[in-house]
Amino acid sequence: MAEKHGNLSINSENIFPIIKKWLYSDHDIFFRELISNGCDAITKLKKLDMMGEYALPEGYKGKIQVMVNPEEKTLKVMDNGIGMTADEVEEYINQIAFSGATDFIAKYKDKTNEDQIIGHFGLGFYSAFMVADAVHIDTLSWQEGAKPVHWECDGGTEFDMKEGDREEVGTTITLFLNEDVLEFCNEYRAREVIKKYCSFMPTEIYLSKENTTETQTVTAEEKLDTDVVLEEIKPEKEEDPIKYKIVKRPELLNETTPLWMKHPNECTKEEYLEFYRKVFQDYKEPLFWIHLNMDYPFNLKGILYFPKINMEYESIEGVIKLYNNQVFIADNIKEVIPEFLMLLKGVIDCPDLPLNVSRSALQNDGFVKKISDYISKKVADKLSGMCKTEKEEYDKYWDDISPFIKFGCLKDDKFCEKMTDYILFKNLDGKYLTLPECLEVNKIDPDESEEEAPEEKGAETEVVDADGNVVSAGSDENSSDGEDAGEEEKKEKVIYYVTDEKQQSQYINMFRAAKMDAVILTHNIDQPFVSQLEAKNEGIKFQRIDADLTDTFKAKTSKKAEKELEEAAEAIGKVMKKVLKKDKITIKVEKLKNKKISSMITLSEESRRMQDMMKMYSMPGMDMGGFGKEGETLILNANHPLVQYIMEQTEGENVNMICEQLYDLALLQHAPLEPEAMSKFVARSNDIMMLLTK
Repeated sequence: MAEKHGNLSINSENIFPIIKKWLYSDHDIFFRELISNGCDAITKLKKLDMMGEYALPEGYKGKIQVMVNPEEKTLKVMDNGIGMTADEVEEYINQIAFSGATDFIAKYKDKTNEDQIIGHFGLGFYSAFMVADAVHIDTLSWQEGAKPVHWECDGGTEFDMKEGDREEVGTTITLFLNEDVLEFCNEYRAREVIKKYCSFMPTEIYLSKENTTETQTVTAEEKLDTDVVLEEIKPEKEEDPIKYKIVKRPELLNETTPLWMKHPNECTKEEYLEFYRKVFQDYKEPLFWIHLNMDYPFNLKGILYFPKINMEYESIEGVIKLYNNQVFIADNIKEVIPEFLMLLKGVIDCPDLPLNVSRSALQNDGFVKKISDYISKKVADKLSGMCKTEKEEYDKYWDDISPFIKFGCLKDDKFCEKMTDYILFKNLDGKYLTLPECLEVNKIDPDESEEEAPEEKGAETEVVDADGNVVSAGSDENSSDGEDAGEEEKKEKVIYYVTDEKQQSQYINMFRAAKMDAVILTHNIDQPFVSQLEAKNEGIKFQRIDADLTDTFKAKTSKKAEKELEEAAEAIGKVMKKVLKKDKITIKVEKLKNKKISSMITLSEESRRMQDMMKMYSMPGMDMGGFGKEGETLILNANHPLVQYIMEQTEGENVNMICEQLYDLALLQHAPLEPEAMSKFVARSNDIMMLLTK
């Protein structure tokens, strides 16, 4: 076979059915495409006027008119823009995918101003064939001496073109809708779709019903020259104004200068709120908003609102509408909007976005990632700036915005890095602290009630309080300033937290008595969030207040007393494990400062987090079984009479009952008892009260 070189040929007979059926995922999008073309035609005509190549008629006002006719099953899209000559129809319509917008920009690139032309691909017109059996074009070019053109096509590969009868510069596209989509020639449905896609296009868009019999009444002052007057209504009183009954006017459907196109300094609070209510149909006032306004290195404008969310009853999924030159593209496009900001509500307009042919999806490239990073950065800058300069307001918003920020930190490393020092934690007194402030809270364990132990080299000394408890002991041989400093350094890095203020109230009371603080973390997102903070900030550790018993809560004892407590714990541990039937539980006997506490349970942070993770991922086969398994420690207070009783009476008549009660009381501070355990607890409590009556 001879070698051959040539051009690939696309047969319109093959491509046209594909365009008709698959060009756009949503068939109602033809409204957007045809109206966008009309807007471009008007923009082009205005540019020609500015360049002195054309003079607009006096009183000219660019507008798009959409006219529905349910009786004739037709829909018209009319503009008074640049129009087309027969040669241009041949070039832009008969040659599929040749963009008139691209050609115009190339021709006048040195003379155009900042007004944007929407079209890019040249396929928008053909979206009409997704819903129409036939399409007609009537157009008249702006060029002097141009003749009107009539073009029609029945959806096949053939068309007819001849001289038309249009007298005004511009274009009318008439769609003869097929039976499956007659909804689009319904006035209410047309309004709904146009508002969806075209609410903020830069040219006024009017909707009307052809040959309508609907009327409206206006005063003489309100009457326009374009109104069709049906009747003059004489006033009942001389002082009343004259009124006119006119054919119902076309309805204006869009706002040509949306709020995001204005400079932030030109916008008022009421305008921001009104725009929010109008666009998102949300009448709850947003917390605050961020107005994006960027010209370099790419063009991006928009407004992001932080809504007030009822976390308990509402979905926290937001809506961010993406626009290209004020033309609606889609909601929540994840390539452009950082995932965590999908919780917000807002609009973003970026003419530089690299759209694919249908404008309903984005090409996945580095430029889109830069836009996403920029949006994330602007949000972080706004939030950190508020924390620095408007701390009181920031505190008020925190409970509502914390899910956004924490989710953002989990999903976006750069956002997390910028926000780490501006994340707030609410402490036990309801005060909001930043992470650096939290690290300062529990640096020193104050113990104002204790006296310093007298020092005597090589001798063990004890200090006894008024109740006879040893509160201080030690010797120079068994202490080291270096070790103490090391322990102190470790304490500085621990942030204690609470997950349930009611359930953990006893531990909270202990912290308050010891003049220590903790932060409150009650949301599901808090556990993975603090784990991430620990991973990204070396030396920081979060620990729930019931995870361990620090020395702060213990009365100081001599080494001799410590050894006695260990022996007691070993003896009483055997009894407790036998009574409770829990072999893996750890039993400790300590002298706590608070004598009202008889028993308490600690569960190591690692064990509890592992259990939480198992629950989160629904892994019952790997469930560690809750309390009574690895990591659980029962602490008995040797300063409490009940504990002293079982230490002295290990074979006593009521020891078993007291042991069970001490354990259940400690367990209740963590979580509700299981049904069977609760029944036993109630019955046992009754038995104990009966003993008091004897």
